[in-house]
Amino acid sequence: MIDNRYAIRLKGVTKCFGKHTAVSELDFDVPRGALYGLLGPNGSGKTTCIRMIMGILHPDEGSVSLFGADPDEMRRTRVGYLPEERGVYRKMKCIEFLTFLAEIRGIPRFEGQKRSKNWLERLGLGEWADRRIQDLSKGMQQKVQFIGTVIHEPELLILDEPFSGLDPINQDVLEEIVRDFHSRGTTILLSTHLMDQAERLCERVCLISRARKVLDSDLEELKAEEQTGVVVVNFEGSDQWLKGPEIDHIDELNGELHLILKDGADHQQILKRGLESGAKILRFDLVRPRLHEIFVRHAGAGAVGDAGTPKNTSLGFQ
Repeated sequence: MIDNRYAIRLKGVTKCFGKHTAVSELDFDVPRGALYGLLGPNGSGKTTCIRMIMGILHPDEGSVSLFGADPDEMRRTRVGYLPEERGVYRKMKCIEFLTFLAEIRGIPRFEGQKRSKNWLERLGLGEWADRRIQDLSKGMQQKVQFIGTVIHEPELLILDEPFSGLDPINQDVLEEIVRDFHSRGTTILLSTHLMDQAERLCERVCLISRARKVLDSDLEELKAEEQTGVVVVNFEGSDQWLKGPEIDHIDELNGELHLILKDGADHQQILKRGLESGAKILRFDLVRPRLHEIFVRHAGAGAVGDAGTPKNTSLGFQ
């Protein structure tokens, strides 16, 4: 029976390359209309997973389905895929390239040209429509490839590190477009190693590390459940009161310290020690943890790798 509740379903998916296991017994469901984050450090298995969803690779074990049916029947017209490796036909003019991509996805040529022009204008590339793609900067080429991914208005968008290499302004532009597609009911699978970016965009997240799933949950529910053990402090004076056994490690973010507590630690003991030390405490708040902190808590600091996070602050006592 076809289950129309989900755009993507993976069941027990495993993929090995020789003796290396890239993905191990992975299960997750992406509900239709969701903005779902597939998160983890580089090398954790995200891209291999996406390539199996797209049929570029085939799982050694397990199954993949799109919209409750065989993926091969769905990909051409209902899915837009932006791979991590960028690729365009450099000798083609921008408008020709995008019109071609629209046509092979079933859009009539005239309509494809219209959409291409509108998208190029929207992304600030209107004056480059009749220029060869090789004449564009790498950032411009990346925007052209993004247009090619969405030009047929797919029901499912699969974006693998879509903002990599873009400057902050263009990241903001593409993030807003992703939000716009989501608001119109498009299902979006966003793969990224940048936890802060995922927090801004995603409703639900699947965290993977070393080929295995660590967490799979609604983001707000996850943060509510994990609201223990992160204290934000800002103070003047000695930092000696932060030497206590309750603190696992400390991160610095926007000029404030995030104290990551050990399981079961009492944050009130830290506050008491601070007041007794004579430090002028400007802020001391138990807060919802960042996604990075949740990931570290469940996967361990050694599993995080380069997952887009601030480094531990050195205060002379770690």
